[in-house]
Amino acid sequence: MTEGIKNIGNISSHTYRSQSAESQRAMAVAAALDLIALNVSGAHSGGLLESELKSLGDYADKIQEALKSK
Repeated sequence: MTEGIKNIGNISSHTYRSQSAESQRAMAVAAALDLIALNVSGAHSGGLLESELKSLGDYADKIQEALKSK
């Protein structure tokens, strides 16, 4: 498992929720970058990375939204 995803996954110990908004965003972006890297690692399409990076902010937004307490 990659480091960004590990950090987000550490939510059970309240690591994520105890961070500042800026740190939470950085953690979400790191997790999104990890997911993008896993997605494009075996791809043969040169345009996939560029396309995925354009969606980085949206992915990070979705990660942060999913981690909000209900």
